Amino acid sequence: MLRRLAFTFVMVCLLPLGFLQLTARGQSPGVVNLEQSYVVIFVDKEGLGHQHGVIGKLSEGELRLGAKENAGRLVFDMPSFVADTPQARRYVKLQGEIDEQTQKDVTASMLGRRVLDVKKFPTAVFEIKSATPLQARSRNGRPQYSLQGEFTLHGVTKPLSLQAEVFTEKNATRVRGAFYLQQTEYGIKPFTMAFGAVGVADRLTVYGELFLNK
Repeated sequence: MLRRLAFTFVMVCLLPLGFLQLTARGQSPGVVNLEQSYVVIFVDKEGLGHQHGVIGKLSEGELRLGAKENAGRLVFDMPSFVADTPQARRYVKLQGEIDEQTQKDVTASMLGRRVLDVKKFPTAVFEIKSATPLQARSRNGRPQYSLQGEFTLHGVTKPLSLQAEVFTEKNATRVRGAFYLQQTEYGIKPFTMAFGAVGVADRLTVYGELFLNK
């Protein structure tokens, strides 16, 4: 019961601190591979509440590394988000597994009208205005990019920026980044009960694992 109530939000995404993974060719346009890509969100607790991991998909996406304008668009498929799957919990380093019925109950509460209201708001969108390289390298010595744009969630649009670390693999260019999301800034009231003794934190951590087709 507490797990279900603890999700007065959450989201997603759902993206965004967050990580992005992409497969691309330098600065050429890159279409997101929707089958491989996913978004993970860490939901922290307040008081005696519970921590959660949530995972979901994109319905469309494109990213142009190096673009100074019109750098891309990521569309989050809000009804696809599921709470506390083993994969999501492992990603955000939560111990233990949650039974299937509890996952379903928490997910239903999360997607419902009192929280995400996915029937009214079926998508969240990151409109990426620019994706430009930074002079400073990451602590691992890899190139970094600055992604600037606007994020729309629950009908509210806010500026969003994040830094992304880029590294090359044999068949892919991977891009990793992260950002925090305040639920209240998007019109979502974090759940509390028992005079604040139980609830979820306002701040969410949004991660992405994106793959761009060559």
